[in-house]
Amino acid sequence: MNRHRTALSVLLSTGALVAGVLTAATPSVAADSPASFRQQHTAGFWTAERMRSATPLDVTAAPGRARTPVATTAAPTSIAPTAASASPTSIAPTAASASPTAFPQAGGAWTGGGAVVKTSGRVFFTMGDRTASCSGDSITSANGSTVITAGHCVKYQGAWHTNWVFVPAYNNGNAPYGQWSATKTFATDQWAASEDMNMDVGLAVVAPQNGQTLSQVVGAQGILFNGGYNKKMYSFGFPAAAPYDGTKLVYCSGNSGKDFLLTKDHSLSCNMTGGSSGGPWFQDFNEATGLGTQVSVNSFGYNFLPNRMYGPYFGNEAKAAYDKAQTA
Repeated sequence: MNRHRTALSVLLSTGALVAGVLTAATPSVAADSPASFRQQHTAGFWTAERMRSATPLDVTAAPGRARTPVATTAAPTSIAPTAASASPTSIAPTAASASPTAFPQAGGAWTGGGAVVKTSGRVFFTMGDRTASCSGDSITSANGSTVITAGHCVKYQGAWHTNWVFVPAYNNGNAPYGQWSATKTFATDQWAASEDMNMDVGLAVVAPQNGQTLSQVVGAQGILFNGGYNKKMYSFGFPAAAPYDGTKLVYCSGNSGKDFLLTKDHSLSCNMTGGSSGGPWFQDFNEATGLGTQVSVNSFGYNFLPNRMYGPYFGNEAKAAYDKAQTA
């Protein structure tokens, strides 16, 4: 990490970029609208070793960039969770439930069970000739095939990521519920146009497997737009930078606040590191069932405020991106 950045620089918890150079050609693809991108994939690209070797990169965003005002007074819109309806014999069972975990929690392995073990996962993609990783979550949608993550986990520095896959319940190179390849990725209009930190929200529609959608296999969490601030919150992700290694689901919990510096983001005490970007934030989270209402994603942290994570407010802009994805 470069310690000579200005005090106002922003450190994103982004996916890894220091993994090995690709050995297969990256497919040539083009965005079919300013805020969406049609994906193609190199067959068999994401081997266990490639997934294990995906490590984080620190990236910065200039604080002077124009930002979209965030309206926070619109009526809330809530979508309920979806229970998994399929249990293929080749899929490992969900981890056994554990007693309630500590609250607040500044960062630790999730030892409980429940739906979050299956709906959360790692996201893998390529940026040019390099591999990368983030985190994501399966959310309820009309198509049953929608993953939500951070905007910089689908597009960064003006370029859309390729070879994009979601691996729910990732386990140290293993994909117990399969690798779900994106057919199309999306971002808020504001992130796609100018990488506005207030709007760091991305989504992906993934292809069915064996005639089943993602939500049929792993379930899907509920989601809430325009839900307000200052909530009891749980965040999850797969951080891959020290002291973490990307092998396990990690969580933070506590009473959230609101960024008073550069954005209108949620704020939470959390020591998750690079690779956790895009992991879900839940309010009304039930430790016993592993179900909650998703209201944000891991987005960034300030390098002068360690052990604090920020996540975008899900307002009308995020709802518009979600609607495009869930009906794709």
